[in-house]
Amino acid sequence: MNTVPKIDTATAQPANGIDPVEWQTRVDLAACYRLVDLYGMTDLHLNHISARVPGKDEHFLINPFGMMYEEITASSLIKIDLSGNIIANANPEYGINLPGYVIHGAIHGARHDVQCVLHTHTNAGMAVSTLKCGLLPLTQTAMRWGKIAYHDFEGVVVDKNEQQRLVENLGDAEVLILRNHGLLAVGITIGQAFNSIYRLERACQTQLLAMACNSDINMPPQQVIARSNAQLTVMPSPDASGKRRAHGSLEWPALKRMLDRRDPSYKT
Repeated sequence: MNTVPKIDTATAQPANGIDPVEWQTRVDLAACYRLVDLYGMTDLHLNHISARVPGKDEHFLINPFGMMYEEITASSLIKIDLSGNIIANANPEYGINLPGYVIHGAIHGARHDVQCVLHTHTNAGMAVSTLKCGLLPLTQTAMRWGKIAYHDFEGVVVDKNEQQRLVENLGDAEVLILRNHGLLAVGITIGQAFNSIYRLERACQTQLLAMACNSDINMPPQQVIARSNAQLTVMPSPDASGKRRAHGSLEWPALKRMLDRRDPSYKT
């Protein structure tokens, strides 16, 4: 079914054709594409960010293959199922990227706690993916995760036989380094996935800068690394309630306000 929803550009809400809960997910996912572009983590039209459709575990949203991230809007996102079938596409001249379906379909099918999957090919991410040591806990930013998963390179990810190994290597981790390939982050929200890829990218950049100095690197003691991992796994509450919040929850509304000031067309 290919339907082009009518969008009220004044309110950035669909007039018909899309459930309001799905529409909000589309808006947030389009915002994520724009932010990845804004922060310089794109590879032309390649790579992909996906989000599960609320209430439809077997359906997720992904980018039209051939559109730049700065062009992505809520209505342009393609809805597919876990078998790769297109459920809804407002722009039939665009299809989906096969590696995007293979990678994202595998993770959405196996990790029901995950709403968003985000994959990049940045210079720093690809460089660290080639290092046998992987990402080192050299900075507080790099200690954000108690576990970093790794998946060995098997060629371009177009073979469904690789899906099981990819899922097994990811396990219950939030971030995955695809060896000789790039970076991947997952999140229980789109904001959390963006937070993780942003931090992972900065951790990779910082490690490369430190290693380029050709000097001895100060590695914190293991007990300090473990303590930092525990402290940073879930962010503390910003108030006196004592409740802890997921990474990305505080800055996500602010990031969208920033996008609104720059270009609110992602919401259309």
